[in-house]
Amino acid sequence: MRAVVIDEYGGPEVLQVVEVPDPVPGPDDILVRVAHTAVNRADTLQRAGGYPDPNRRDREILGLEYAGTVEAVGERVTLWDVGDRVMGIEAGACYAERVVTHERQALPVPEGIDLADAAAIPEVFLTAWDALVVQGGLTSGRWALVHAGASGVGTAAIQIAKAIGANIAVTCSAGKMAACSELGADIVLERSPADWSAALRAARPGGVDTILDVVGGDEANRNLASIQPQGTIVQVGLMGGGQTSVNLGLLLVKRVHWIGTTLRARPIEQKAAISQRFVAEMIPRFVDGSLRPVIDSRFAMDDIAEAHRHMEANANTGKILVDV
Repeated sequence: MRAVVIDEYGGPEVLQVVEVPDPVPGPDDILVRVAHTAVNRADTLQRAGGYPDPNRRDREILGLEYAGTVEAVGERVTLWDVGDRVMGIEAGACYAERVVTHERQALPVPEGIDLADAAAIPEVFLTAWDALVVQGGLTSGRWALVHAGASGVGTAAIQIAKAIGANIAVTCSAGKMAACSELGADIVLERSPADWSAALRAARPGGVDTILDVVGGDEANRNLASIQPQGTIVQVGLMGGGQTSVNLGLLLVKRVHWIGTTLRARPIEQKAAISQRFVAEMIPRFVDGSLRPVIDSRFAMDDIAEAHRHMEANANTGKILVDV
């Protein structure tokens, strides 16, 4: 099969499309014929040597999510049949024509969603829902703040918040503010170096209940200034850096819950459990139209280097898809 591999770390030029052996499913696995995948920030970090795949593979194949059809099933598989449309996340190896995944980690492609669009769903909607709702405790009537509101995770977070009856403020660059408003964000703030924290306090003096932060760095103290007492900050990424000075007094006085999280490093049991809960609680919302994938652009697999450059230029609003 064809796959995107890296034999050394570096810029987009190190990405190679080569022939590699097909993966072999185990007794509880399904083999998926991948039609589409997507570029995530973690892929660019892995390519540069900063976010290694926790699974050892003969060749390092990038890619965290897929959409395709079941091509073969293991002997103990009961949830899927050959030909079923599936999507999902993996620790890696999704930039390929085939991928193996545990049957309980795969998600059904929602009725009414084209397979060509489904790869825009798993990583960002699972991440946003898990961070805001499962870990962050966001519920109807409460307020969330999400950084990088026009990113894949951000556009998913806006929709999820509105779908459950919550309110949401986002930060983003000036050129992407209109797109966030159109998706339903209640408050749209220009990101740092603009003083978004002061603007948020002016619009929402009481602060917010839950913060989803993919930036880190200097946003940490602004987050602490913007969170309500006993609120929850969920740290999902560190685009702005992992080292900063923090006012621990605010952490104590406000009794803040600060959670660090990733999906990739979790044990298979936890990934399967969160996937199955997502099927029950979120997949129906795609069917009824309250959630939808937001797609910025599409690239052919042979143009994967250009897709990475587009991601690293922060030019996208929504997901960057790759047609396998």
